[in-house]
Amino acid sequence: MAYQVLARKWRPKKFADLVGQEHVVGALRNALAQGRLHHAYLLTGTRGVGKTTIARILAKSLNCEHPNQGEPCGECGQCVQIDTGRHVDVVEIDAASNTGIDNIREVLENAQYAPSMGRYKVYIIDEVHMLSKSAFNAMLKTLEEPPEHVKFILATTDPQKVPVTVLSRCLQFVLRNMTPQQVLSHLQYVLEHEHIAYQGDALNLLSRAANGSMRDALSLLDQAIALGSGQVQEATVRQMLGAVDRQFVYALLEVLAQGNAQALMQQVQAILSEGAGFAQVLQEMALVLQQVAMVQLLPSSVNELQDAVALQYLAQQMSPEQVQLFYQCTIHGKKDLPLAPDEQAGVMMTMLRMLALRPLGMNDVKTTQQVVVPNQTAVQIEAAVPEVVAEVEPVAFATPATHVHAVSVVEAKAPSPETATMPTSLQAALEPDMDEVNSMLSDSHEDRPWEDMSWHETQIESVQAADTPPWEDERPVKKSETVEMVEVVATTPVLALNADNWPHIVQHIAPQLSVARMLAQHAAFIGFDDSSAQLQLQIAQGGKLIEERPYIAKLAEVLSAYCGRAIHVVLQDWQDTAETPHAMALRQEQEAIAQGLAILAQDATAQQLSTLFEGNWLPESVHLKSSSH
Repeated sequence: MAYQVLARKWRPKKFADLVGQEHVVGALRNALAQGRLHHAYLLTGTRGVGKTTIARILAKSLNCEHPNQGEPCGECGQCVQIDTGRHVDVVEIDAASNTGIDNIREVLENAQYAPSMGRYKVYIIDEVHMLSKSAFNAMLKTLEEPPEHVKFILATTDPQKVPVTVLSRCLQFVLRNMTPQQVLSHLQYVLEHEHIAYQGDALNLLSRAANGSMRDALSLLDQAIALGSGQVQEATVRQMLGAVDRQFVYALLEVLAQGNAQALMQQVQAILSEGAGFAQVLQEMALVLQQVAMVQLLPSSVNELQDAVALQYLAQQMSPEQVQLFYQCTIHGKKDLPLAPDEQAGVMMTMLRMLALRPLGMNDVKTTQQVVVPNQTAVQIEAAVPEVVAEVEPVAFATPATHVHAVSVVEAKAPSPETATMPTSLQAALEPDMDEVNSMLSDSHEDRPWEDMSWHETQIESVQAADTPPWEDERPVKKSETVEMVEVVATTPVLALNADNWPHIVQHIAPQLSVARMLAQHAAFIGFDDSSAQLQLQIAQGGKLIEERPYIAKLAEVLSAYCGRAIHVVLQDWQDTAETPHAMALRQEQEAIAQGLAILAQDATAQQLSTLFEGNWLPESVHLKSSSH
């Protein structure tokens, strides 16, 4: 027997076999069971959603000898004849090939005669919107008052082209696109009954590429089976679809969050060299960014997503503002691809646009904030009120110092007419001696990090100590690297394992923990048995996501290297009896913000600025810095 393609072999024969379209199936079943039959039906929807299939099942239900609550039996002579396409009373017409009035006139003349085999004569007109205007006009009268033994079932992908006079004479059903989950489940069902091996990730790619069309999904599945020599493998499907590997997308988004232009271009070239389609790259990026935004705003949703650990990592690396901006740039970049000189240039320009417009992220070092006053007086304000405009430093686990500077950003409004004129004292403060300002700027290396080589070395060290993303395989450490690490640890003072030192130890070993850092930051110190080297920790809710054996082993390994002895980590359920390093950092940050706001409230110059601009101090921009720094 000749091979039959999957789309035809697995075409549903009954209403129960249909995937989705419950709103249409339920209405037709009830109408058939109760005998409330309309004389004309119009089925609309995109390609491959079941319009012709439902029309054939409805024709079988109308003529079936043994129907069951509107469901055809599929075994009687009427059903078999319709399935094989040999039933004389069920006529299928392709309106794309029979567009003229002569074709429709022939149909209408035959419709007057009684059926030969079944109870009804059923005319299925596919792609009905292709009929000419004269053909539509010719069938209006018959469509409005047909003989009792005639039923019309019209199907179209473009109902806007069907005349309103025809639409008003039909009972219209709109078929929806199928969800990727529905397509995935049906593909699994087909492959299991065909006894074909498959990979779940490959079916995920096919279900998304089908765009809601089951026929397209089965056609792609046929192609994937042929390309994979009887198997459905992820690598084969990616090559066939030109899809991009998600690991590349994760790495690309991490580089974007860091703002590294050189690494960004290298990563884009690496993705394109894998044969990924240009539009597919942007489409996959938009999908990942949407999932990252979900994780940031709804942390509980991460358990329902694929690659949960990688998405959680990206959610911590990027700020919500970055995610939203990158998403907008991605979807607009995909829309603009036809306008670009070529698609590769369009993708490159989209990435550069993200980099140029990138807001500050979670790990960006904040620089000196300035209050900008009209008439270009920003430099004068910084020189005149250095105590108000100070440097920003992230709040860590350090004890708040006694001597601090306050820093903030003014949320300014447009000056009202009453405050348009500056006070004389403030104008004097805003006009210092320019020689003095130039002297301050030339003597200060703090505002010119590119001239300070120690700053450059610090940045290199911080990049080298960056966390390894969860989607990258851990590379084996070479012998020379191991020796160098041991020497660094040996010269670093080792703190004893106790509740007071635990936050500082976590902060110190964080660069070596990679993703396990989240586990350590949400772990509260309970006790340490020196004789058995057993460390007892309680895991808060934020660390439950990665409370898995590989991450626990990673934490124990890094702690053992830090302490110079084997440490055994034992985790307990959260009892809310201790404070985690993460909770301590949040508490200290809130205390620092409150202290900074108190300093601003007592500063006369700060109050003058607030009154002048009719603004308020943003609490999240207030930080404290030790005077020793």
